[in-house]
Amino acid sequence: MDANVIFFEHLKRADVARVGGKNSSLGEMIGTLSARGIRVPAGFATTADAYRAYIAHNDLGNRIGAVLADLAAGRVALAEAGRAIRGMVLAGEWPADILADIRKAYRELSARAGKAAASVAVRSSATAEDLPDASFAGQQETYLNVEGEAALLDACRRCYASLFTDRAITYRSLKGFDHMKVALSVGVQQMVRSDIGGSGVMFSIDTESGFDKVVLITAAWGLGENVVQGAVDPDEYVVFKPFLTRPGLVPILEKRLGEKEIKMIYDAGAGKTTKNVATSKAEREAFVLTDAEILELARMAATIEDHYGLPMDMEWARDGDTGALYIVQARPETVQSRTAAGAMKAYTVKTKGPVLVSGLSVGNAVATGRVCVIESARQIDQFVDGAILVTSTTDPDWVPIMKKAAAIVTDHGGRTSHAAIVSRELGVPAVVGTGNATQALTTGQEITVNCAEGETGLVHAGISTFTVEDLSLDRVPQTRTRIMTNMADPSSAARWWRLPSDGVGLARMEFVINNVLRVHPLALLHFDTLTDARARDDIAALTRGYADKAEYFVDGLARGLSRIAAVVWPKPVIVRMSDFKTNEYAELLGGRQFEPVEENPMIGFRGASRYYHPSYREGFTLECRAIRRLREEMGFDNVVVMIPFCRTPEEADRVLAVMAEAGLERGKNGLQVYVMCEIPANVILAEDFAQRFDGFSIGSNDLTQLTLGVDRDSGDLAGLFDERNAAVLWMIRTVIERAHRVGAKVGLCGQAPSNDPAFARLLVEAGIDSISVTPDSFLAVKTHVAAAEA
Repeated sequence: MDANVIFFEHLKRADVARVGGKNSSLGEMIGTLSARGIRVPAGFATTADAYRAYIAHNDLGNRIGAVLADLAAGRVALAEAGRAIRGMVLAGEWPADILADIRKAYRELSARAGKAAASVAVRSSATAEDLPDASFAGQQETYLNVEGEAALLDACRRCYASLFTDRAITYRSLKGFDHMKVALSVGVQQMVRSDIGGSGVMFSIDTESGFDKVVLITAAWGLGENVVQGAVDPDEYVVFKPFLTRPGLVPILEKRLGEKEIKMIYDAGAGKTTKNVATSKAEREAFVLTDAEILELARMAATIEDHYGLPMDMEWARDGDTGALYIVQARPETVQSRTAAGAMKAYTVKTKGPVLVSGLSVGNAVATGRVCVIESARQIDQFVDGAILVTSTTDPDWVPIMKKAAAIVTDHGGRTSHAAIVSRELGVPAVVGTGNATQALTTGQEITVNCAEGETGLVHAGISTFTVEDLSLDRVPQTRTRIMTNMADPSSAARWWRLPSDGVGLARMEFVINNVLRVHPLALLHFDTLTDARARDDIAALTRGYADKAEYFVDGLARGLSRIAAVVWPKPVIVRMSDFKTNEYAELLGGRQFEPVEENPMIGFRGASRYYHPSYREGFTLECRAIRRLREEMGFDNVVVMIPFCRTPEEADRVLAVMAEAGLERGKNGLQVYVMCEIPANVILAEDFAQRFDGFSIGSNDLTQLTLGVDRDSGDLAGLFDERNAAVLWMIRTVIERAHRVGAKVGLCGQAPSNDPAFARLLVEAGIDSISVTPDSFLAVKTHVAAAEA
């Protein structure tokens, strides 16, 4: 039977030539990883030799070759050639020995499952697929919930025919594979009852940035085809791999609830193996996976990656009867893992039209062009080469036009959908899961697809101007002065993971509160007292799934900051506690009810003065709870806390006391607490502040403003605002000198060295310990500092 059919447990990863990448990988995992907790459903594979015997038995080789030759010469169209070859294959008869072997193996598999006729998944596995440089994602067909010998044989024949779908022919041509040298193995695998459970896709690497310390998991109800094809907007989870082996930690960096409007289930009707049905309201509003299941899958991903020695792309399924999690496919990740480690491109959009639609960003790039809305694969001949493809969702039939598109925009799909995976491999930026692109955009309309600003991809009206900068990390100079980065947006932090920075010198908490949480903390704590009905409705929608609305704030803030902390771990990340001014706090949902109206918020009720004041103290306690969770429950003890706008040493004592009450005691569990140096009093009383804090971080904007008495936002006074002014430089040199005298560190996190890298020379001459700059100016500042030190 081995010549035609082999059970998975007798296969190894080296058997690609015999049974293709997909099936050899399943055998490898069953044989070597079962003992390490990896569950793979039982099954068998037909061999490549069986495929060749089928082709020879039906005398198809020369006939297929002739059609492909006509296609190459332009004598026949792609669709016509594919249809002709598939028809030949489907009309073929099974050789007697192969027929007998498939039937015998299916009966054995059914007996193992305790069934007269097991329900199986029938998957295609080409002998050239799942290679490190080519994914062949979805190029051949898969058939689910197949029962009975006749149905199985029919599905196997259809898998053979799918080697010559239009998309498969196009893909092989694109990758330079000889059509006649690629054979097909069929994997027959016992079905997991994920139709009443859940399923999805996961990667052991961040699919957008290539950040190699996370697992990305997507999940939806029902069978996994909807996630793979992008027909559903799935849940999304991100897990930090280095902490998976630490007992007690829950390093889930992100949990995003997907719409999950449909699910694929078994169809008992004659001739139909599966069908899509609408999900219930409860299913749409619930996460598919529990935290324990997320961590179990992430550990499986890390184990598989460790075994194969390279980043992996996996499909998983949860059995609805038993709750057990299974890996049903595993193949090498083919895009980010091959990106040159020393090369980065930074795109900056200079002119931006209004945002027409937004979704998940794929590709970290920018493209402009005219829209071409295509509703179905039957209309792909209407696509204009070089246009921006806009459609509801894509499947492998779309590949011939996807490779000709300047960019891709879809209504549905997640980061692991077909559109996302193929876009990455083709190097085409995409915005997926917009919800309404096919309605909001019209054919011929000029747009800009902007995937360069974090996880949210934006589609702007009109043709934007943008720049592309090549950042080479091959020759970054060494410096004694630590060069760190300023970060605020968790969604774009992973873009910069390859920068050899010394940590994050400023992570702005208020950015996470404003852009991710959007709610005033006191509006969550006192939700029942809110007088603004619209704000109440908006807050109720944002906090769905949280019985305790304050937990929404703590959970969201901890996860948002964790994504910044993860990028540079174990290097330090200095998180500045909230530094909104009262007018900015008032703009948060429900905020106006809790904020005073001030004539001059810039020097009003801000920073440290809020933290111990009765009107905000309980809001600050939520911030402290988030930091404690980040450090102690998630594991990011590289996080340093920084207090902004602290006017007096006595005020520092009061803030530190409130923090200690909330479980954040300076020195306990290694916690360091810094203070912003942005008020002249911080310089004048530097020794006193240094007794209470572990270090200073100079905020050059506020320090310049308050030293010179110049409103930094005033256009009329812009000429007077100068960080190089002698009085400001005296302040910087003096605080460094006095802090060092008592053993405290000093850094600078202001905008000056980012805007003017030469300013870094002045800081080095003053003896600064660290400089924190925007990521895009890191290399320039690092070079200036190295020159200054030399």
